[in-house]
Amino acid sequence: MSADPARSELDDAILDWMREPDWDYDEARFEALAQETFRYQYNHCEVYKRFCDGRGRVPGRVESWREIPAVPTGAFKETELRSFPPERTVHRFQTSGTSTAVRGTLYLDSLKLYEASLLPSFRRFVFPELESPGDRAAIRVLAPSSREFPESSLSHMFQIALAELGASGSGFDVESGELLVDRILTNLVESAASESPIALCGTAFSFVHLIDHLSQRGVMIGLPPASRVMETGGFKGQSREMPRAELYSEIKRVLGVSAERIVNQYGMTELGSQFYDSVLHAPTEPRRKLGPPWARVVIIDPETGHESVTGQVGTICVFDLANSGSIAAIETGDLGRAVLDGFEVIGREPGAEARGCSIAADELLGRDST
Repeated sequence: MSADPARSELDDAILDWMREPDWDYDEARFEALAQETFRYQYNHCEVYKRFCDGRGRVPGRVESWREIPAVPTGAFKETELRSFPPERTVHRFQTSGTSTAVRGTLYLDSLKLYEASLLPSFRRFVFPELESPGDRAAIRVLAPSSREFPESSLSHMFQIALAELGASGSGFDVESGELLVDRILTNLVESAASESPIALCGTAFSFVHLIDHLSQRGVMIGLPPASRVMETGGFKGQSREMPRAELYSEIKRVLGVSAERIVNQYGMTELGSQFYDSVLHAPTEPRRKLGPPWARVVIIDPETGHESVTGQVGTICVFDLANSGSIAAIETGDLGRAVLDGFEVIGREPGAEARGCSIAADELLGRDST
């Protein structure tokens, strides 16, 4: 962990929460840790300090975690947002992009919080029936392993999930940039024949790619009823898109998995925690995104900068305690609205990326934006 005693104490308190078997959305506990995290990051990340000073929101003068300044994701492309000395970097995750594009980077001096956060969330929302630590499930991943793409937070998440939750026969089905359709098909056919449920995980585009291949072969498979799909969205830079309703309809047609068994994950490289559809965890309730107790979402009215009323569309902002070594308050640039105790993602806010990069260049780096 960190060589800084204050940071080590903070991380230990967050880890204690992550490791508790029963989730407790304790608002007072979250508030205290959020304020402590803000104070630490303000004092140890100079560009973030400048960002907060410009808004007049500094430790001791914000009454709630909701008032802590959120950095736009575009800022991670413009500057190194870390709250520890550069020489303590042990890993970095980068956003997707071409070889020439500027990519956002999350710097880490430890993977402990990241990994401690992802596992209980993945288990609760994708495999709620796995009650004891030794329970495992058959998982096939339509993505490359972290050995091939160590800079991919998504591949790292799947690598950890497979190691901890994957049964024999689980594995990755993308190698050297190629979706291994024959291998996937073999696993799907075996699952259907043996009536052994399987979980398919990957980006939305990987499922489009798989469905296209299977449809061209005239293949339709009725997977066992307890099978499921976990898709992470993601059409950026791809040749074609497919509306989510159409994608889910095609998954049901080709694989036999209904929308009620398809979980969308909402996450991003800049965050240490993820949010998931509630359909498997709370099947009788409205579909919405839910996350762990150590992360919170607030929907902000982009016109006023204040929290939106329930049901009103606004910008999704996340405060994630798993980001103790970076910046915990993130403005995602995505639009959403509150739904019960969770939220719904509507789409990308127009101009969010350009605005985020502009804010990063001007405010975070101390330039005059006028």
